Amino acid sequence: MLARIVDAIAPAREDVLVEIGPGEGVLTRALLERVPHLIAIEIDRDLAGQLEREFPPERLSVHCADALDFDFSTLPPRARIVGNLPYNISTPLLFHIADFAARLRDLHFMLQREVVERMVARHSTSDYGRLSVMLQVRFRMKKLFTVAPGAFRPPPKVESAVVRMEPSGEDELAKVDTKVFADLVRRAFSARRKTLRNALGLQAEDFEALGLDPRLRPENLSPADYTRIARAVAQRGGATMRSVTR
Repeated sequence: MLARIVDAIAPAREDVLVEIGPGEGVLTRALLERVPHLIAIEIDRDLAGQLEREFPPERLSVHCADALDFDFSTLPPRARIVGNLPYNISTPLLFHIADFAARLRDLHFMLQREVVERMVARHSTSDYGRLSVMLQVRFRMKKLFTVAPGAFRPPPKVESAVVRMEPSGEDELAKVDTKVFADLVRRAFSARRKTLRNALGLQAEDFEALGLDPRLRPENLSPADYTRIARAVAQRGGATMRSVTR
């Protein structure tokens, strides 16, 4: 399974490869068989120290830091991010990394299978939600394969999966107020069982101007629909949404 993960990443010698949470270095060692240098972000001082003692700095650069606070803009452009992400912080960490999407080449993560299925879910499906929208506006994503609990020692109680994320290149969020977009998506999926009329708080003329059926539910809107709504909300100011979208 370790070889399969490395093959999926397909590291090349010239790649800027960054591993989040190397821990005891199982994946780290496999990656360093393919690349001359690796950057690691490890929050645990003892584990970071062990890695620094095992590998010279010209082979492994270790940042003893919390990935949730790490400034990924300090990395060289086109960095490739990999890691077995801690399941308890996977969603906030993905949101944090997404802010740096334009600087990255791709990302390969192992996560809880249910999280990966939410990440890649299509609209109008049960797994589709806030996480799906917030990531799909910035990345093309594909679930690569499932990892059974037996691949770990000790085996966890959940299945894992490996996902590939590639920045889409056309960042729709660059065209809208990101705070407005995030607030809109959060508000929508906090009331996902309600109709759009009740979940979004828009007026009848707003739905008409956007060409949306107010009887639909938040899960029925695509990421592109949410960017259209956020753009209209951010731009209208004192004007009606109808006048902005025409």
